Amino acid sequence: MRANSLALRLFLWATAWTVVILIVTGIALSTLYRHAVERAFDRRLDVYLRTLVADVASPEEGADKFPQSIGEPLFELPLSGWYWQVNRLDSKKPEVHSSRSLWDSGLPRLPVDRSASAAEARQGYADGPEEQKLRIVERNIDLGDDGRYLIAVAGDASEIDDETRSFDRAIGVTFAALTAALLITTALQVRFGLAPLKRISASLAAIRSGRAERLEGDFPFEIAPLARETNALIDANREIVERARTHVGNLAHALKTPLSVIVNEAAARGNDPLAHKVLEQTDIMRDQVARQLERARLAARSTVIGTLIDVPPVVTALARSMEKLHRERDIAIDVDVPAHARFRGEQQDLEEMVGNLVDNACKWAQSRVAIEVVADRPASDGAKNETGDSSDKSRVRIIVDDDGPGLSPAEREQVAMRGARLDETKPGSGLGLSIVVELADLYGGVLTLGTAPIGGLRTELALPGG
Repeated sequence: MRANSLALRLFLWATAWTVVILIVTGIALSTLYRHAVERAFDRRLDVYLRTLVADVASPEEGADKFPQSIGEPLFELPLSGWYWQVNRLDSKKPEVHSSRSLWDSGLPRLPVDRSASAAEARQGYADGPEEQKLRIVERNIDLGDDGRYLIAVAGDASEIDDETRSFDRAIGVTFAALTAALLITTALQVRFGLAPLKRISASLAAIRSGRAERLEGDFPFEIAPLARETNALIDANREIVERARTHVGNLAHALKTPLSVIVNEAAARGNDPLAHKVLEQTDIMRDQVARQLERARLAARSTVIGTLIDVPPVVTALARSMEKLHRERDIAIDVDVPAHARFRGEQQDLEEMVGNLVDNACKWAQSRVAIEVVADRPASDGAKNETGDSSDKSRVRIIVDDDGPGLSPAEREQVAMRGARLDETKPGSGLGLSIVVELADLYGGVLTLGTAPIGGLRTELALPGG
């Protein structure tokens, strides 16, 4: 699948958005969950803080103002991560009372928030003994004559981290499975959703290659108008071409009779100089009319979507016909054509091009003509093929050799010109090779002349294959 294909772009776009949305959602859920865990942890610490505040503010009769236990064994275990501490703030000499779990250590103070009331509880993280990460809740209380105190309770923050990590792992596994499911669903949607477009693409390729004439099959409601309009365009194209052919034929018949009358009248005047001049100009008119009609016919046919024509039967039939036509000269025609060779165009054009080449070779050959057909594979890397042109489409090359006198480079250029003839003793009008050149050019092909291995002229015709 190419990177620039619609299916790949849709899949990559959907994948990117799915991953981004799930990542953002996962981060948001993790953050919300951590805040919820912190609030629950703070409520737990706040219970211990209120117990301490109550004991400090209203100690039981006969009891110590600062209790050693507030109902939680973790405050008795040394460096357990659970601590409380009471600091008297109005005494000249510092008074600090703390839980047994702190031993000789103390709790750090949280930054003071100037915008908050002094009596409000403050929460935050700080490093405690043994570099423990603690979650601390502290509060200032003013007991009047009994003094002012800062009461703090701390808990091990690793519980918050462990709870959050456990949630992150669970949500990570869940979102990974959800991502995989969404990607599979997206891939299936893209694959089956774009299947009708792939069918249309394959059908158009079949029409282009000549294997089909129309888009066939049922298409979804959204794609059906495209298929109908495409078929209508193909039908209109064929109708235009047929109409052009009809007009060309009508014009040819309309001009043929007046020209024949002029020629007959001029020929009846014998040696009249004016008659000779009329005959000369009439021949030029016939040539020009024939040329322009041929060009119009070829141009009309070149707009038709090509069909695939099997080359072997066409070449074989032409070879047999030319052997019969030149029977008196005993010309042998050798044919080497692979069974899979095909031409992308119309059969009558192929017959006209190959027929002109073989007929020309038979006229100049001494005893032998060789026809070889080569079906080239597409040049997928864009490199030049054996004919010298760069293409990613298959080509068919038709090579015609004869053992005649051959041509020099200057003569090869001359014979490709319309109506040019090197030997007036040979029959023909001199239009054969030029017609082949024009026909090949309309199909994107090329005609090259060279020296044949058997001694004469080699003509090589490269045309679109299939």
